[in-house]
Amino acid sequence: MAEVKRMITVSCIIPAHNEALRIGKVLDAVRNHPLLFEIIVVDDGSTDNTAEAARQKGVRVVSLAKNSGKSHAVAEGIAAATGSHLLMLDADLVGLSERDITRLIQPVSQNQADVTISLRRNSPWIWRCIRLDYISGERVFARDLLATRLAEIRALPHFGLEVWINRLWIAGRFRVQVVSWQGVISPYKAAKMGWLRGLMADMSMMRDIFRTISVRESVRQIISLKRQSQA
Repeated sequence: MAEVKRMITVSCIIPAHNEALRIGKVLDAVRNHPLLFEIIVVDDGSTDNTAEAARQKGVRVVSLAKNSGKSHAVAEGIAAATGSHLLMLDADLVGLSERDITRLIQPVSQNQADVTISLRRNSPWIWRCIRLDYISGERVFARDLLATRLAEIRALPHFGLEVWINRLWIAGRFRVQVVSWQGVISPYKAAKMGWLRGLMADMSMMRDIFRTISVRESVRQIISLKRQSQA
């Protein structure tokens, strides 16, 4: 059967806080990508020159006056976006290539899936074993899913966004495709901040996740997303 391509436009949203040393490499992979309609970096109250590093790459920058957390930053990016679909992307990825972006977008643009989610090389081993990182920050989906829910997103805990999106995907019975990114890693927080600050940041992230959903719901999300998975 011939592939059915959707006429979609993709807005890439990259929330960033103090990522001046890393964001340039990420932007190199996306800034001239033929499948991307626009790129929006949301500088989440950085105290370094993250915003300037992004502007030097020629992309649009939305600057927030204070650090408000990932959920709020993504909401501001969605508010600024005009594409039919969103590509959510973390600002600190290492090894990201143009081909990785293509592989994440194409299942949606070719109508093979409704949404996609990445599986990075250094995702926790259990997620690699089951082939699903249910809290991955790299995703493609229709902007309409979130465009009318910005107040809800802004009110989420800083790192509650991904599991909150999972709820919508599950409720909508969306076809999910997991895309393996074997050459891409997300630096561990200990490597970026030192072991103590990194440990505290990891604990804070997990606290935000479980303020948004219960442990029981997290298990249900994994089971449901696997059932809806195309790969």
